[in-house]
Amino acid sequence: MKILVVGGAGYIGSHTVYELIRAGHEVVVLDNLATGRRDAVHPDARFYWGDIRNGRDITRVFDIESSAEFKNKPIEVVMHFAAKLIVPESVSQPLAYYENNVEGVRTLLEAMVDRDIKRLVFSSTAAVYGELEGGICREDDLTCPINPYGETKLACEKMIQWVSAAHDMQYCIFRYFNVAGADASLAIGLDKDNLTHIIPLVMQTALGLRDKFYIFGSDYDTPDGTCVRDYIHVTDLAQAHVLGADYLLKTSDSLIANLGSGDGYSVKQVLDAAQGLFEVPFEYAPRRPGDPARLIANTTRVHEMLGWHPQLSLTDILKSDYDFRRKLMQKEV
Repeated sequence: MKILVVGGAGYIGSHTVYELIRAGHEVVVLDNLATGRRDAVHPDARFYWGDIRNGRDITRVFDIESSAEFKNKPIEVVMHFAAKLIVPESVSQPLAYYENNVEGVRTLLEAMVDRDIKRLVFSSTAAVYGELEGGICREDDLTCPINPYGETKLACEKMIQWVSAAHDMQYCIFRYFNVAGADASLAIGLDKDNLTHIIPLVMQTALGLRDKFYIFGSDYDTPDGTCVRDYIHVTDLAQAHVLGADYLLKTSDSLIANLGSGDGYSVKQVLDAAQGLFEVPFEYAPRRPGDPARLIANTTRVHEMLGWHPQLSLTDILKSDYDFRRKLMQKEV
C-alpha cells in the first residue's frame, strides 16, 4: 500500500518508515524538519518538506502522489507523528501545544476529507488518562489529562472520531506509553539536542556526556517513591503501526488501542537495570510538573485485535540506545 507518514523524519516516525519499507510498502514522508532530521528518512521513502498546519502543503503531496508521475496511485493511509510531546514544556507553553497539535490535526483532517482519503493512523499518548486509580490504563477508562500535552492529544482523538462519523473515515488511534531504544541497524535512533526521556538521559550519563542522572521526585505513592512507567522499544511500536495500517485496509472498523509492554518499572528500577550494565551516577531532584505517579498499559485489546506482542525487553531498549549514542559519539570524533 502507499502510505503518507506525516512527521516521518522524527524519532518514532522514522522508525515506522523503516518498518513499513521492510514490510514492502510504498512510503511518502511529509515533515517540516522542526524537530525531525532529513537524514533519518529511509532512502527508499519519498520526502516532501511541508507543515501540516498549512493545508496546501498536504494537498500538494496528495495531488502529486496521485498523478500520472506516480501511476495515478493515491495515498491509501495517512500516519500522523507530527506533535509536540514534552510534558513540562506543554505546561509552560500550552498555546504552542494547542496550535501545533490540535490545529495541525484539524488541517490534516480537512485535507484528507477534501481529497477523499479515508484511513488515518494517529499517534496518541497514555497522557490522555491522567491519574487513574491503580495506574493500570484500559482504553475504556475515564480520560482526564493533567497536563496540556495530554489535553491536546485527547482533543485530537475526539476530533478524529467526530470527523470519522461525519465523513465515513476509519482510524487507528494508538496510545503510547514510554518509547525508547534504537533501530537494530543503528542507522536511526533518538538524536536530539534537548533530551527529556529517562532512558536516553541515563545512557548519556553512562557515556560520560552528563555528570549525573537526576530522578525527579522520590515521594510518589509507589513502592520506591519514584514514578512507575511502561517502557516499549520503538521498533515494537513501529511494527504495531504496520499492523494498524493493514487492519484499516482489511476491515471497515476503527480502533483505539494502548501500545506498551504491559509491565511497569519505576524510574529507580530502570536506573538499577542500567547500572547492571554501565556505571550511572545519579541524584534525586524535586518533582516535575504534570507527572502522574503511575502509568501502565493494559494491552489486551491490541493483542486480540492486531495479534501484536512486543518482542524486545527493557534490557534490549537500554543496550540499543547506548549503542546508538556511542555510534553518534564516534561520528563526532
